[in-house]
Amino acid sequence: MATPQPAPESSLQVRRLFAASREKVFRAWTERAALEQWMCRTNPASTTRYLDLDVRPGGKHHLEIRNPNGDVYVQVGTFREIRPYDKIVFTWSWEQTPQGKAKPEEIVETLVTVEFFERGNQTEVLLTHERFPSAPMRDMHQQGWNACFDALEKVLQTLGNN
Repeated sequence: MATPQPAPESSLQVRRLFAASREKVFRAWTERAALEQWMCRTNPASTTRYLDLDVRPGGKHHLEIRNPNGDVYVQVGTFREIRPYDKIVFTWSWEQTPQGKAKPEEIVETLVTVEFFERGNQTEVLLTHERFPSAPMRDMHQQGWNACFDALEKVLQTLGNN
């Protein structure tokens, strides 16, 4: 029996090398103060606030993003796997968009896997985000993750040692 393969438009990958230890990069993905500085920062003037962040398998994350023009987005999900310094897996879906409660086609639970690889005194992060219902939604998230990684790079420069 053939194993179903995901359609190419249903997933994306972002790979980036950061000048920081795996421990430091992992902390930036799991500590509220650091996450609020870089997660969902496609617009640097936006604010990000975690309403809930329980970083453990089965724990929830609940994120509010406010753009300078007053638009509010709310994102929710559940952590599936946490392997310190190696891997984080969590679900991701939009609960609210600026137009109010997310439309049914926007409430799609996608899956994010973040892997951390030691590369000397640097860390390579491989993010895989899958289960998108369409190529336009995938492309929008690709742009968002690239902007997040740009912001993460700056945060890592200011985050404590390790």
